[in-house]
Amino acid sequence: MAQLITPDPALHASWLEAAAEFQGAHLDGAGAEGWPLESLGDPTAFGTFVDTLVKDALPETVRKPGYVPCTYLWIADGGTVLGSLAIRHELNGYLLNEGGHIGYSVRPSARRRGHAARALADALPLARERGITKVLLTCDEDNAGSRATIERNGGVYEDTRNGKRRYWIDTERTARPASFR
Repeated sequence: MAQLITPDPALHASWLEAAAEFQGAHLDGAGAEGWPLESLGDPTAFGTFVDTLVKDALPETVRKPGYVPCTYLWIADGGTVLGSLAIRHELNGYLLNEGGHIGYSVRPSARRRGHAARALADALPLARERGITKVLLTCDEDNAGSRATIERNGGVYEDTRNGKRRYWIDTERTARPASFR
């Protein structure tokens, strides 16, 4: 069964296979901006990438301007990486209008099996543990799958800004325990 896990360099090959399925499209929640896929084929570079992802949850970590502390997780089933999920610890102007607290993506070959809905459900208690009582999620106006995932997890639609539907989820009402390791 798929679960949220801490990024792990041991899943190098599987992560690369998952990333390749996106064929250059943005991997929401992966933290891979600025990391060319070609360079991550090198095990040392991949280890540095994973270390950077894990350290990004620490408030003292130096990050690019405009970026906020973030907990990166992978959606995995055994040794297979199915996707990525990011819990952004706070909102800046961009995140408030378009990005939200939580971003996720599931590799194309693993979609339509409930992995995103389960991962989001498991992430909500983790957000609550970080003191985020109301989580903002966004999706493209035409992304019916993400819209259904958010609504299935209790997302309440607020409005659309710049083509992004904005939903809020009250984490105080989410009782499902996280399956995080």
